[in-house]
Amino acid sequence: MQISAMPLGQLTSWPAEELSLSKLVYARRIAPLSASTFTELFNRVVGRGRWLKAKQTRPLGSFFGRFWFAFWLLACLFIYFGKLAMWTHCKPKLSNCEVWLQSLGQAGNQKCKAWGKRPIAFSKGWNQQAEPMDQQCSSQHPRELFARKEIGVFCQEQPRIGNPYLEDAFLQDYLKSQLPTEVFADVSLDLEQFGARVKDEIDLLGRECELNPPQLKQFDAWGRRVDEIITCPAWKRMKAISAEEGLIAEAYERRYSNWSRVHQIAKLYLFAPSSGFFSCPLAMTDGAAKVIESLGIPKPLKEVFIHLTSRDPAKFWTSGQWMTERRGGSDVARGTETVALELPDGSYSLHGLKWFTSATDSDITLTLARSMTADGQIQQGSKGLSLFYLKMRDEEGKLNGIEIQRLKDKLGTRQLPTAELLLNGAKSLKISAEGRGVASIVNMLTISRIHNVIGAVGYMRRVITLARDYATKREAFGKPLKAHPLHMQTLARMEVQARGAFLLMMEIGKLLGLEETKKDTEQDQHMLRLLTPVAKLYTGKQAVAVTSEGLECFGGQGYMEDTGLAGILRDAQVLTIWEGTTNILSLDVLRSLVKSQGKVLDAFFSTAQARLKVALSVSELEISVQIVQNDLHKLKQFTQKISLKGEAGMQLSARDFAYALARIYGGVLLLEYAARPNASATDIYTAQRYLISLVHPPKQFLRWHRHIHIFNCLRKGGSPGMLKVSAAVKAEEKQFRSENLSYGSRAPGCMHVGKRERDILRGHSCVILVGSGQLSHKHFRVVKSIQ
Repeated sequence: MQISAMPLGQLTSWPAEELSLSKLVYARRIAPLSASTFTELFNRVVGRGRWLKAKQTRPLGSFFGRFWFAFWLLACLFIYFGKLAMWTHCKPKLSNCEVWLQSLGQAGNQKCKAWGKRPIAFSKGWNQQAEPMDQQCSSQHPRELFARKEIGVFCQEQPRIGNPYLEDAFLQDYLKSQLPTEVFADVSLDLEQFGARVKDEIDLLGRECELNPPQLKQFDAWGRRVDEIITCPAWKRMKAISAEEGLIAEAYERRYSNWSRVHQIAKLYLFAPSSGFFSCPLAMTDGAAKVIESLGIPKPLKEVFIHLTSRDPAKFWTSGQWMTERRGGSDVARGTETVALELPDGSYSLHGLKWFTSATDSDITLTLARSMTADGQIQQGSKGLSLFYLKMRDEEGKLNGIEIQRLKDKLGTRQLPTAELLLNGAKSLKISAEGRGVASIVNMLTISRIHNVIGAVGYMRRVITLARDYATKREAFGKPLKAHPLHMQTLARMEVQARGAFLLMMEIGKLLGLEETKKDTEQDQHMLRLLTPVAKLYTGKQAVAVTSEGLECFGGQGYMEDTGLAGILRDAQVLTIWEGTTNILSLDVLRSLVKSQGKVLDAFFSTAQARLKVALSVSELEISVQIVQNDLHKLKQFTQKISLKGEAGMQLSARDFAYALARIYGGVLLLEYAARPNASATDIYTAQRYLISLVHPPKQFLRWHRHIHIFNCLRKGGSPGMLKVSAAVKAEEKQFRSENLSYGSRAPGCMHVGKRERDILRGHSCVILVGSGQLSHKHFRVVKSIQ
């Protein structure tokens, strides 16, 4: 909603008969009321009442007339003395201003210089440009300038997104370097057009979904239970857009063979942060289509598959996946209580309670249940679970034996209807072999976890884009934020983490595309199995950290709900929980090692070493490659040690082990990308900085760097952070660029280099080290070089 500004001077030109009491009370100018003004005000106010008009009122001496006369007299006295008190309070500050209003309803001949013809500033709706305020009174006293909160000369300019594809140079460079030339031309054109749609349409619809969350209508006016989930028009429009853009169809049409998944992931990466979390039903729809395809698209599900992968909004269906029950959570094998009773026609009737069901307004769903035998027996454990397909509504549009108990009240993802459902005779079709339900949903979990990675990386990119734009507009301490080195360093660190996560996401997309087109090797299969849970758990955590850091870049505005920024962090928090928490996924990584008898880990090491060989050809990356090779060696030793500690010891180390896999492989991918023939200096710098961030303590990096010799660095007197460089530090072979290494200890103290030490260091390419009072003398941080 937009409210136009109105110059205050126009108040004086209103006809007397149109000047109401409310306009007087909320007038922005303050002036004393003279006796004549008071009389005129009294006559106007009292004259408006029918009971005092000469032709219609009773004698003033009547009780009724005296009552109303006294009432309006007190009201006028209250207004008069109130405004007089305000004028008395403000008059010393306005002594230089001439009285502009001589009597009520008459325009003054002279006006206050501070307040004459100044527009009132109003807040505007989401994503609308606020008009700049008049600067003519910037020199006035603060009390004059901000007498009302709407008035002032300063207004923060909100950050904005452009075309997210054109603004993401890293995405463009990656696709250009990976895709065949003819494929890249088509994909780039499609992404550019889609990016324009994200900017002009989808982002606004996503905000509307946030402001209009779904509601549950359980009963109609006549007491009949209807259980209708009411969603806003923007949410329904998102479904149509998803079909039109082929966000699911693209992966199954396979126009670009094994590169189709990369195309789809790039498109979802642009879509997710603006989608109003419609990316969630798309994730489950993609997972359902993948399950049906893996089953060979059986005849009863052929029509369903066509609907799930349609580009026609009228035919497109979305799917849910109902796995979580009250006892279960991630432990579906022991927690699933839903029972399936076979009907005479071969279908099944489901009875149970589903605790969390996201995208409850979907058209169909896949769910797990336990089949009851003819003698009434139910098998427990994972072997008793089968996979079932059911429609949400029957042919008449009524719910299919489903009762919606309530909508969940969540921290984030409020745009998304998440409900608690009672299945009371829901008619369904068993689509897996008996007892093969858990095995059948593996493909679904793989797809939904990849979508989780896409959402995490998309949110990281979005908050960085907004913070980067804001840094060009917001001024602090007399200069824009982009001119503050520390602020730009923060953005740079966020960018480095986002790029590492981006390459993990795209690597999984490449592996999935190879698997779906039967072009993968056994090693590719092992890598896809390992990287999917690793990337999901790591990027989910990184998304929360990066978005939290990003909100801090906006100061207090980042904490405000009406800016739309706080919702980014709230929504990102779910990415650590959906499709398995960090601990669950860490244990899943261990299961992959045990089940494959170590082949998954062998594939990881061999793939990493092969890619590092490419990076060794670039001299600037030699030290970074040494870091990764050393970490790989330590990781091998670590796995050998924990394998001797039994199951409990392995589980205790599972989380750290999974994090190490993600960080190391992210570094490998960045090094490989930086070793391309046409790689930029930024690509090399990103790889170096990412790997330096993994080294702790930072002195390890200095020990490996062949161009630096540190003979002796001592703490002086035990004072926190005070170091004295007591010997020369010189560089060999080539000059050391220390600005690339300014990433180290978390709590650096102050630095101290005396005159003697500066004389020793002068003429050498060397470093100043900053210590921390909480750390030992080994914990140093490279700050800058002295020439």
